[in-house]
Amino acid sequence: MSVTLSSTKTRAALRTTARVSGETLVVLVMAAVALWLLGRMWSIVWPLIVGLLLTTLTWPLARFLRNHGWRPALAASVVTVLFLVAAAGVVALIAVPVASQSGELTTGVTDGIDKVRDWAAGPPLNIDDDEITGALDTGMARLQDSVGSMVTTVITGVSTIVNGVVTAVLALFLMFFFLKDGPRFLPWLTRQLPGRLATDIPVVAARSWDTLGAFVRSQAFVGLLDAVFIGLGLWIVGVPLVLPLAVLTFVSAFVPVVGALFAGLVAVLIALVSNGLTDALIVLAIIIVVQQLEGNVFQPMIQSRGLGLHAAVILLAVTLGASLAGIVGSLLAVPVVALIAVVWNYVREQLTDPPEEPDADRTPPAGATAPSPAS
Repeated sequence: MSVTLSSTKTRAALRTTARVSGETLVVLVMAAVALWLLGRMWSIVWPLIVGLLLTTLTWPLARFLRNHGWRPALAASVVTVLFLVAAAGVVALIAVPVASQSGELTTGVTDGIDKVRDWAAGPPLNIDDDEITGALDTGMARLQDSVGSMVTTVITGVSTIVNGVVTAVLALFLMFFFLKDGPRFLPWLTRQLPGRLATDIPVVAARSWDTLGAFVRSQAFVGLLDAVFIGLGLWIVGVPLVLPLAVLTFVSAFVPVVGALFAGLVAVLIALVSNGLTDALIVLAIIIVVQQLEGNVFQPMIQSRGLGLHAAVILLAVTLGASLAGIVGSLLAVPVVALIAVVWNYVREQLTDPPEEPDADRTPPAGATAPSPAS
């Protein structure tokens, strides 16, 4: 049985496909231009993002003070000062005890390296000292060859630290102004936008704000779980500085991947200094187990409930963000995907036809039966 294609329907299908492809291409070009502009303005956009995230974390206290009669400027000032005091206290809680044992830490690391060399020299590896020395000499030669690149890296690192300080200062100022004038933003935005945008944009902005708040709260809760479980493990093993390490773990939870690695490295080094190699390996195992549970179970479940995203979407978003933009990408991946979901859900609501109400004139009277189908 031969099938003939209708030339009219074929041309119509090709025209529809071409039109959809052209519109998709225009959207992709516009998205690429927007991302390019975002990259050019990143020095302003990044402090703005950090300020918004800090505002979502401190807004509940500011709202409580405003609801109890405090003036907006006074409430914002008090919350900003309290935030600075809390941040300084966290830094002091972590830095002072660790700095006081820096000499012991250095000695412990050196002893740990010697223990690793002794272990590698024995069975089953049986790596003799000459091979280890040769590997070290090779590493030193490569290190000497890359002195120029190391200087460049150091300069880049200093520039990064300076940029980080500037970003933190701008973010704090922005947080103060957001806490002070935030509730007036949506009414002001409504007055500035024309027509339908005066309704759509404020609604999307309000929902996006709620989503950012859910993200920060869920991230803080995940960090608290990490701090509690890792802190308990360190306490059971008998590692000192449990409280500073737990605080460090909580703070590092807001910086995906590198934050967890840094907090884990500090905990393992302190365990190596104070308790020896065996307890350091036990601490490493505890950290790996907790981090795996946090990354694959706790974080996807908690964030999927708070943000309305599936756990698989959370995992894929973090992976894609890390591959595209490193640490910053992994940090922003989940809130960006959540905001995209907010916009998409709102657009879908506006494009969906409302359900048709039954026609009152066609409603059958009480007791009437529907006609039976013809046999």
